[in-house]
Amino acid sequence: MMSKIRSTGGKAEVMLGKMLWHQGIRYRRNYKKLPGKPDIAITKYKLAIFVDGEFWHGYNWKIQKEKRIHHNRSYWIPKIEKNIARDRKQEKELEKIGWEVIRFWEKHQVLKDPDFCVKIILNSINNKKAKKN
Repeated sequence: MMSKIRSTGGKAEVMLGKMLWHQGIRYRRNYKKLPGKPDIAITKYKLAIFVDGEFWHGYNWKIQKEKRIHHNRSYWIPKIEKNIARDRKQEKELEKIGWEVIRFWEKHQVLKDPDFCVKIILNSINNKKAKKN
């Protein structure tokens, strides 16, 4: 089962990327030059976008760790909490070098309402354009 999980090229990530591309936004996928290898990096506007899986990145973590994790809790709880801490650390590193970070939940945001996610990204780009002028 675990062998089916991929770290890049998930459905939500690909869909969001295609929608941005059709809006004329050019980007890099899984940009290795930045901390955390953002799923989508819009280098022109220094915008790093992450599409986080709910299980791996701790969506609604305080409730889910009691509700959802029943087996091998001694492994999964520390693992996911380390993932959450790593995400925050990488976010701070990106902000320190002048990048804006946007995080979306894969199923609860991108797959449910991709247009809203694109709208958030476009608003951020427009704000950056306005600051330049």
